[in-house]
Order: sequence, then structure tokens, then C-alpha cells
Amino acid sequence: MQASHEQSRLRAVVDTAIDGVILINAHGVILMFNPACERLFGYAPYEVMGRNVKILMPEPYQGAHDEFLRNYLETGERKIIGIGREVLGRRRNGATFPMDLSVAQAEEDGQPIFVGIIRDLSERKAAETALREGAAQLRAVVETAVDGVILIDARGLVLMFNPACERLFGYTAADVIGQNVRMLMPSPYRGEHDSYIANYNHGGIAKIIGIGREVTGLRKDGTSFPMDLSVGEAKQEGESIFVGIIHDLTGRKRTEEQLVQAQKMETVGQLSGGIAHDFNNLLTVILGNAEALGLRLKARNDLRQLSDTIILAAERGAELTRGLLAFSRRQVLQPTVIDCNLLIESMRMLLRRTLREDIALNIAASPTAVNALADPAQIESALLNLSLNAQDAMPDGGTLTFATAEVALDETSFPREPVQPGNYVAITVTDNGSGMPPEIVERAFEPFFTTKEVGKGSGLGLSMVYGFAKQSNGHVNIYSEPGLGTSIRLYLPLVGQGAAPQRSHAEERTVGGNERVLVVEDDALVRSHAISSLEGIGYRVIVARDGPEALALLRGGVEIDLLFTDVVMPGGMNGWEVAALARELSPRLKVLFTSGYPLETLSSRGQSDPAARILSKPYRIAELAKQVREVLDGPA
Repeated sequence: MQASHEQSRLRAVVDTAIDGVILINAHGVILMFNPACERLFGYAPYEVMGRNVKILMPEPYQGAHDEFLRNYLETGERKIIGIGREVLGRRRNGATFPMDLSVAQAEEDGQPIFVGIIRDLSERKAAETALREGAAQLRAVVETAVDGVILIDARGLVLMFNPACERLFGYTAADVIGQNVRMLMPSPYRGEHDSYIANYNHGGIAKIIGIGREVTGLRKDGTSFPMDLSVGEAKQEGESIFVGIIHDLTGRKRTEEQLVQAQKMETVGQLSGGIAHDFNNLLTVILGNAEALGLRLKARNDLRQLSDTIILAAERGAELTRGLLAFSRRQVLQPTVIDCNLLIESMRMLLRRTLREDIALNIAASPTAVNALADPAQIESALLNLSLNAQDAMPDGGTLTFATAEVALDETSFPREPVQPGNYVAITVTDNGSGMPPEIVERAFEPFFTTKEVGKGSGLGLSMVYGFAKQSNGHVNIYSEPGLGTSIRLYLPLVGQGAAPQRSHAEERTVGGNERVLVVEDDALVRSHAISSLEGIGYRVIVARDGPEALALLRGGVEIDLLFTDVVMPGGMNGWEVAALARELSPRLKVLFTSGYPLETLSSRGQSDPAARILSKPYRIAELAKQVREVLDGPA
């Protein structure tokens, strides 16, 4: 009776076990198959009882099972008895699943029987696979991330260093893993880091945990760079680990610097645009009247010298105004195709007369023609500016070298500013003077920055060159070392050999005519100067103080050959509008505009025509005569 109770209890244990329990004899025949086995394999007990256990095994386990039983019966080899191992089971539907099999031996009626305990590993394997896949995905994210990801332990030792960190800092992962993270920090961050970690570990003082801040990183080569550092905390086996996300701010800082520089240029540009009109009107009157006075005083050399002095002073004032407009990139340019070799050669005599005798001049022109699209007058002005700066850098004499070449630039040519990739003409001006330290080179293009004594420089020379280059879709760069001299390269867009270069501008004789010119000018002094200048070279002049008066004259039947009008005028009508309405009355009317305002300001006040001819104030009589004659002789 007691044996019956024990058998009943044993049966209950087997039937309620979570793990499968199977019993086979020495021939592999199934003797028992508990409910857990039914759920695992999908067979009912009657379908497997009395059959060989191999029906529950996929290949190659079937052959291995027969070999085990044979060896056991013949030699007593106990290959898997008493131990567990991972194998595959086969379900009734043919699907396989991983399982842990533990085999024990017993005897029944003097014959060996085997008890198998089977545990399904499907869920564990699925979890392990998911864990592996998750780790692989996480690793892929970290390794392909644009931002640096670094992992350190509670002592500050580096545990992980992703490829983005390698690119940022210049170290390989092997160089830093196991090292203290402070090796990536310049002072004062390096000295503060260990104390910060200690304070956090002991007192929980989270200085930057969970937030981001801007700090400085230290590269392997010793250079530093700005970066945004965000730090998070996690736990690993009960200890804190810290994850740092590092975003390089170098590009953003460069953009901010460019924005500040652009804002400086814009501010000065607005200032210069605001005063240029009135200032240039005054200079036009001063210059024109001084010239007229000089012509009338040819017989009085003593008085003629006074008029010449006035002319020189007015020209200097005009040059300062042009400088303001140049570095703010608001000057009116007249780009043409110019052979830079011929242009520099044509400047040889001018440079020789301008430079001191102890400055040797050397021209190393490209062996082939290099044509640029730019304003030749502004190129000459820029090169003259650079030459005078170079002379100042060689107080004891030296050599000034001009060189031209065709070069190709790409996005990486100038790391600190954007570059339009393409081919350029490079005009290089090199001296062997004192050179400049890096901090001076850094500020050389800033408006009004100068190292010269008060009264010996306006600080606009290099700014003018910079503004002209940028407005011409080009670039300019400085190479200088203290004691080794300075080389400044002006890059201008290259034009193909098919375009016909034009000769450099030169002094031209004043050519007049007898056509009828309508002068529209609101400033009385400037109007008087224009009248006297045009009449002095033969033209018949009709005058209007503003746009409505000019249109009234034309509608009244006045016939003219040329409309010479200021662009910005009071009375609610600007020069663009006057010209448009005048051409409705006379479609083939020739028009010449003049203004002391920068081109960008003019465009914002009216619909300007890119082909319109604009004479910038202040102008010389020869310039006025040249422009008027070219417009009259040109197409409508």
C-alpha cells in the first residue's frame, strides 16, 4: 500500500513537472512521455509510446543516438550519462527547437533504462538573439554616429571610444581605452576633472550630468577645438558609468566668426552708404570747380598750385569714400575680361614711379595668358594698395615680386571660409620684408585695423582688396611669417581662352561733342558743375532739378540726345523711373546715370538694369566726357 502511495506521488511529480520527462529502455524505445513532453514535441503519449526515441530527433542526432546505445551496451561507455548538454529536438510538425538534455541511468528488472530531463531553451535563445542583435544595433549606431561617443567608469578610465572620437581627437581607440579621460582635456579642465569625479562619487554633486555645455577638447597633436559635451549616467553591476556625447563646434564657431565679420562689413557699409551721397556731391563740386579754376589760371603758376592742391585733397577724399564702399562690397564694378599678365606689365612704369628706389621690382608672369573676369581699374587699385603695404614692410629696401598663375580651388582650399570650386587666376604679391605674426594676419582684413602710426594709414587698404575680391566672386589670402616676408594672393575667376581680353584702362584725352544733354540733378552745386563741364567740352545742356520737371520738358517737346540723371532724388521720382518714362516718350533715348550711393542701395530703391551705365561720384571731367561719349556712340 505504501509503495502504491509513493508511486502515485512520483507520478504526480512527473506529470506536473515544467520540464519534460521521458523514459526509454536500452533499445531506445519510449516507455514514458509526460505532459510537458507532449507540449514540447506536440505528440500525444499514445503516438510515441513503444516507438524509438529517434522520432523526436533531427539528423544528425539520430545516428549519434544509435551509436551511443550500441557503445553503452557493448563497452559500458557513459558518454552523456549524468551531464547535461544542449541539443535539438524535433516536433511533430517537423520544426526543431533548442533544448537542454540531462540523462540519468536506472535499472528495471536487471535491464538499464534511461531518464531524460528536457528543458525548452527557445525563449532563452530568443532572448539571447535579441540581446545580441540589440547589442549589434547599438554598436552600429555608436560606431557610425557623426558625434563622438565616449564611455568612462567611476574612476575616469575610458571604456569605449567610437570612430567619431578617433577622428575628432586623432587618437585610436587602443590609444585611450584604459587611460584617464583627462588626457583629452587641456588646462584647466584637466586639473578639475578628477576632483569633479571624486565629488560626484562621494557627495552626488552632479555638475554637468544630464546637461550639455561648451568645453574645449585636446587633440593628439596638441591643438584644441571647441565642442559641446553632454554627459549621462548609467549603472553597470552596481557601479556608475558615464556616457559622453561630443559634438564638434569648429564649423559652427567658424560660421559665427564669419557672421560677425559680415555684420561688421554690413554696419560700415550702411554707414558709408548713408553719408556717401552728400559727401560725394560735395567732392564733385570741389573737384570740378578746382579743375575749372586751374584751367583759367594757366598763366598764374602760384595760384595754379593752389587749385592743384585742392584737386589732390578732393581726390584723396574720393579715394577714402571708394575705400568705404569697396570693403563693404557696395562699389559699382565694371567687370571685363582682362589678361592679367598684360595688366601687370602695363603697371610696371606706374609702380616704378610710385615705389622707392631701394625696392627692386620683379614680375614672374605665367608663360600662358591668364584671363580673369574683373574690373581692371579695381585690380590695379588693389595691386597698388598691396605694393604700398609691401613697401612699408621693407623700410630698408627689398624685392617686390608679382606672379600670375592658373590654379584650381575646391571646398578645402580655405578652411575658414566657403570657396566656390573652380579655376581661378592667382595674382601673388610677395615681399621679403618684416612679415606679420599670426595675430596680425588674423585681423589684417578688418576695416580700420592698422599697425601704422596715426595719420599714416586709414586701415582700409587690405579691406578694400578683400571687399573687391569677394564682390568679384573671388578670394584673397595672406601668407606671412615674421622675418620672412609676406605673400598675398588675389584669386579672380578664370575666363576661358575664347574670350577676348580688353586692354588695361589708361588715361584718355577728353573728347566732347555737340549733342543735346538733359541734366537731371537736385543738388545745385553738382548741377552747376555738370553744366559747366559738359558745356566746356561742346555739348548743349538742358537742365532739370528733379524727375517731374525733366518729364515736363520732354512732354513739352524738348528734344535731347542723352539723359544724364542722378539716381536718388527728392520729389517722389528716382532716376530709374525718370529714364523709364522718358523712354516711353523716346524709345531710343540714350541714358547715363550718376550717383554717390553704392549700387546695392540703388538697386533696393528701384528696378535697376544690370546693363545700365553708372558714373560714380565724384567724377573727373575726363571720366564724364568718356562715359558720355561712349553712351552716345553706343547702341540705345
